Amino acid sequence: MATLPLHLYRDADGAREKARSHPLYKVIHDQPNPEQTSMEFRELMTASVLLTGNAFARIVRGSDGQVRELWPLSDVSVLRLANDRLAYEYADRRGVVHRLLDHEVLHLRHRIGPDGVLGLSPIAVARGVIELAQSEQDHGVSTFRNGARLSGVLETAQVLKPEQKTALKDSWGAQYGGHGNAGKTAVLEAGLTYKPMAMSLEDSQWIEGRRFSVEEVARIYRVPPTIIGDLTHGTYSNSSEMFRTFVVLSLARWLNMWEQGINTSCLTEAGRRIYFAEHSVEGLLRGDSTARAAFYASGIQAGWLRKSEARELENLSPVDGIDDQPTTGTAPTTPTKPYPSKEA
Repeated sequence: MATLPLHLYRDADGAREKARSHPLYKVIHDQPNPEQTSMEFRELMTASVLLTGNAFARIVRGSDGQVRELWPLSDVSVLRLANDRLAYEYADRRGVVHRLLDHEVLHLRHRIGPDGVLGLSPIAVARGVIELAQSEQDHGVSTFRNGARLSGVLETAQVLKPEQKTALKDSWGAQYGGHGNAGKTAVLEAGLTYKPMAMSLEDSQWIEGRRFSVEEVARIYRVPPTIIGDLTHGTYSNSSEMFRTFVVLSLARWLNMWEQGINTSCLTEAGRRIYFAEHSVEGLLRGDSTARAAFYASGIQAGWLRKSEARELENLSPVDGIDDQPTTGTAPTTPTKPYPSKEA
């Protein structure tokens, strides 16, 4: 998310162009504040939304009312005032509490909760899935720490006193517990016998359970398992399509959250009629050079893509008069689709 270019565009009589001269363009594309880059700021804010359900940033405006800086906030309390407006309270580094009104804060949210103000934390909503994954991890760590096998029992026909039981347990753990002591031969005295428990990690389906938990946690954020390195169900043919699905069905929600949040909080009502923020996702969907060449040729031949736009998508310098040159050749017979960001 944070590595995707975020631009401010101007709608000029139906033609879109980058509004590089607008003060907000530098804030969202280059540097939101003197201490952070755009990538660092957006990475921090996005991570906060994904973990807690909310992210807050203080909006600093210039004398002309335009946004000049965005500063991330933490430990923010949201209040509803008597006039039904929202207020945001936070403490600075010196412990001084400040109150900001809704037009002074960029508030990004996950799915809004019952109060209609705060977003719900995906972690809290899926608490059972997370707790199960953590329990399985703790179980595996504990098992391997104790010699990569489940505990057994020491049996004897004698009746032991409580202090004898404690001393025997401590002595056994010190000599044979832990992965460093795995495989050692135990020496038993005084009629003691060791009886291991029959159930193993494989019998308890621990490995399969761990794999299922990975898929469950990935499902919380609509992330295909292949994206996070789980190639159990991944093939060469479906991995590229799952990546495209990830951009369209997973990232699209968070991209729209950023774009609509900026349009609503950082632009005036008059400004929203002319300017709008939008990410550029073409770099994620380029594919190989052959597929890109076929895509550009198809668009140029069909008339919905100009040669200058194709050069811009490839990060090539502009060529004067290239759009006026006649188009030669024929469009590829294989139908190509426009980038998802251009689909209506």
